[in-house]
Amino acid sequence: MHLPQGWIAPDWPLPSNVRAVCTTRAGGHSLAPYDGLNLGDHVGDTAEAVAANRAIFAEAIRARPVFLNQAHGRATAFLTGNEPDGTEADACITTTPCVACTIMVADCLPVLLAVRDGRAVAAAHAGWRGLAGSLGQGVLEAVWQALRDHTGAQAGETMAWLGPCIGPAAFEVGAEVKAAFEATDAGASALFQPRGQGKWLADLAGLARRRLQALGLTRLYGNDGSPGWCTVANPSRFFSHRRDRVSGRFAASIWRV
Repeated sequence: MHLPQGWIAPDWPLPSNVRAVCTTRAGGHSLAPYDGLNLGDHVGDTAEAVAANRAIFAEAIRARPVFLNQAHGRATAFLTGNEPDGTEADACITTTPCVACTIMVADCLPVLLAVRDGRAVAAAHAGWRGLAGSLGQGVLEAVWQALRDHTGAQAGETMAWLGPCIGPAAFEVGAEVKAAFEATDAGASALFQPRGQGKWLADLAGLARRRLQALGLTRLYGNDGSPGWCTVANPSRFFSHRRDRVSGRFAASIWRV
């Protein structure tokens, strides 16, 4: 697979029949403030620019990306390729070749998953609300349960890649966010640093890694919380809603060939 210059090719030991990619701002037809490869059709960009950008993306990956209507929840869709764009879910799974599980983000964390033998792939959209969920059951728990139910996948044969997101030096949150994670995992407190005046700096990728590890997934790759992964700190490379307020969306996708 030949990726356009500037896109991210995840570095992880994928099965031979699985591909993954994460776009950046590079390329595309959108004008400021959505310049250039904005894939979000709900952020105020022109429909013509978004359609052209999505066509560039689909042609580059040679698969059909299914763009979800993400609602910061834990609903998980099983994709066959017949689903319309805008299907409401925050995670998705497929066993169908050339159907790309696709997550759009602009500070939230995209998580891609693959079973070692390549029989299934999945993706999840992990903002803090979806990640925390309710009673410790968030989007990662939901997509993992669905992946197991549909394919019989075991934790030891499943790997995950964490994409770019708002970094731990930029993600300022209130005490309610810290409490939401600590309610079911006291150890999560180590991933919050005091900011003063009731505010905290949260390590979103670190929280996701902790959740995945609790599920038994130990083959974790990608975002380690270092500055290069931070959407806020890299304005020429990544869209960021927290930084810009009016922002495009980039995407992380995984698919079988």
